[in-house]
Amino acid sequence: MATLSRARRVVVKIGSALLVDPAEGGLKAGWLTGLAADVARMKARGQDVVLVSSGSIALGRGVLGLPMAELALEQSQAAAAVGQIRLARAYEEVLAPHGITTGQVLVTLEDSADRRRYLNSRATLEQLLSLGVVPIVNENDTVATDEIRYGDNDRLAAQVAVTVGADLLVLLSDIDGLYTASPAQDPRATRFERVEKITPEIEAMAGDAGTGLSKGGMKTKLLAAKTATGAGCAMIIALGSRDNPLLTVEEGAPHTLFVAEGDPQAARKRWIASMKPQGRVVLDAGAARALAAGKSLLPAGVTAVSGGFGRGEPVEICDANGHVLGHGLARYTKQEAEAIMGHKSEEIEAILGYIGRAALIHRDDMALLG
Repeated sequence: MATLSRARRVVVKIGSALLVDPAEGGLKAGWLTGLAADVARMKARGQDVVLVSSGSIALGRGVLGLPMAELALEQSQAAAAVGQIRLARAYEEVLAPHGITTGQVLVTLEDSADRRRYLNSRATLEQLLSLGVVPIVNENDTVATDEIRYGDNDRLAAQVAVTVGADLLVLLSDIDGLYTASPAQDPRATRFERVEKITPEIEAMAGDAGTGLSKGGMKTKLLAAKTATGAGCAMIIALGSRDNPLLTVEEGAPHTLFVAEGDPQAARKRWIASMKPQGRVVLDAGAARALAAGKSLLPAGVTAVSGGFGRGEPVEICDANGHVLGHGLARYTKQEAEAIMGHKSEEIEAILGYIGRAALIHRDDMALLG
């Protein structure tokens, strides 16, 4: 079971109400400094950290003098454009003294729905993490429409956790966990320490919207929990307003833990195996042995391709005798795969006219049989 101190890769969601002072519209500098110290401690012990942060619209609203009332879409987009640059700079400045490099990644929910864009997002985030960077992920609210109306990053944080194969998602919230009822309305409400499975009864306990700068509610958090735990990622809801909020969770502060269904890699393999193949790649004996040893599939080991698959779509992987070895997500279209099959990876640029990825199917995007 992943815990905050033992997880290999952690995604932390930070809401607007934690970051931005509603009275002045500026950042809560002291709180952000404490969060940076938490992140630095996690990085020092070898953990990967991704921050999914709201706050750009709330910050921009203050700079532009826009009202606290519900904004029109165009006003929200303008506020996001002004606030996003300030948000990114704030994270950069607060983490730099710890020797931590940050990177800004702006996405929309569509980036996880479209396989091509999903693979691009995943590759970018994986590269940043491999270089020791802490990605600061936010919705691209300057152009988004549905995302702004949805108004909360809980769902996005869960999808980011799935994309990067995190084993723990932490939602820093205005409440210290999931309760049987709203504690503000029912003094007899009790907090769940641990949720093994999200049942219809548990879903019925969730309230609706949040208040103030934060538009999320417990329903969005339960949706995030279903997405994350179904992909093998545990999830924690914890009170975010404390100083050093992640450290307090490690030290035993009250929170609710949602138990993952298996592990991220196994869940991803099941997802890939369940997809309908859009084509087929045939391997030589050497490539089949390499796959069995846990290697990625390189173009040099491919002898034939068929079907009409696009980049990011599932294909059957077969040996020279036609036996299906498994399924994988292709990193090239059928036409591109046909052009580079049998060639070494360093020849891809000369053949296609651009620098491509070395593997036709990466081992992380492959589910082998047996």
